[in-house]
Amino acid sequence: MDSADMQAEAVRQENVHRILEAAERLFKHYGYSKTNVADIAKDLGMSPANIYRFFSSKAEIHKALANRLLDASRDVAVENAQRPVSAAERLRDHFLQQHKITIDTMLHDDKVHEMVIVAIQEQWSVIEDHIMQMRDIVAGIVREGIAAGEFRAQDADAAAECLCDSTVTLCHPQIIAECLIENRRTTPADLVDFAIRALK
Repeated sequence: MDSADMQAEAVRQENVHRILEAAERLFKHYGYSKTNVADIAKDLGMSPANIYRFFSSKAEIHKALANRLLDASRDVAVENAQRPVSAAERLRDHFLQQHKITIDTMLHDDKVHEMVIVAIQEQWSVIEDHIMQMRDIVAGIVREGIAAGEFRAQDADAAAECLCDSTVTLCHPQIIAECLIENRRTTPADLVDFAIRALK
């Protein structure tokens, strides 16, 4: 890529960044359903046609925002998986960290929660890809735990799938929103510890 191409790409990336920042701000303020491409363009002082040079629709903008949010949670998962501590500790922290991220970033603001629900209901590939990548991270930790003798010999991929499925109430925004009960007898840590014991 020559310098002219690099400069053009830098300008494109800057425009994409500005559009996403404006869209996220408006979605959070007015709600996803009440914000359209014309609103985003007006906020940026440009024409809707200029927005469509970078995104084909409001849904594509939303998809990019969802991906950015999920990238941040995956970064946390990768960093945790690389820590020099036991596999059990990393698994425990993984699920508790993801639970906290879900609550902090997706549930405390009703308009952000609306964006998340739309993404899930549309079953966008970005959500499915995220689930598979997170499962792979968990499988890697399980595999290391088996190799270190922490966990019994077993299929790491199957174990990771079971772990993720059994703790889905901690990480799925819709389920969390519907299951936040004040008088629950168990905590998220209790559920994670229970699931990890099945590996031993």
